[in-house]
Amino acid sequence: MDNIILIGMPGCGKSTVGVLLAKLLGYSFIDSDLLIQAAENKRLFEILKDSGCEYFCSLEDRINSQISCEKTVIATGGSVVYCKAAMEHLKSIGRVVYLKAPLSALEKRVDNFETRGIMMKKGATLSDIYAERTPLYEKYADITVNVGCGSLTKSAQKIIDALKNT
Repeated sequence: MDNIILIGMPGCGKSTVGVLLAKLLGYSFIDSDLLIQAAENKRLFEILKDSGCEYFCSLEDRINSQISCEKTVIATGGSVVYCKAAMEHLKSIGRVVYLKAPLSALEKRVDNFETRGIMMKKGATLSDIYAERTPLYEKYADITVNVGCGSLTKSAQKIIDALKNT
């Protein structure tokens, strides 16, 4: 139970803050989106375009369910909360931290829907997936940290403080 698993919306800082958090803690870092890309030898948006959301979700579930590590910060894809087996596995190997950011901040950060590789239904907006995923993030989170404003260092320190207080 010494891993830290970061969940949250696209643009909340899981990968960016995760690297900094790992450095501050002396942990390793894994970005599960990169594991998915390596498994398929394609970028996320290409997998979604070529194979669809259902395939992507099963792939994401399988890849995240196989992560085995110690003293590691794991940044997950925003859609991992749709993957029951993956979330059960991740909760069994560490503490799940939900990086919560307001929709207004996410809308400023996420503008490259075509190439970012966000799993979403055709015609859906960032607001739609925010409304759909927020209850799932809250369900799986052991800790919730508000990261909407402030520097990356402040966000990482908020996570460290929250982990110490649990």
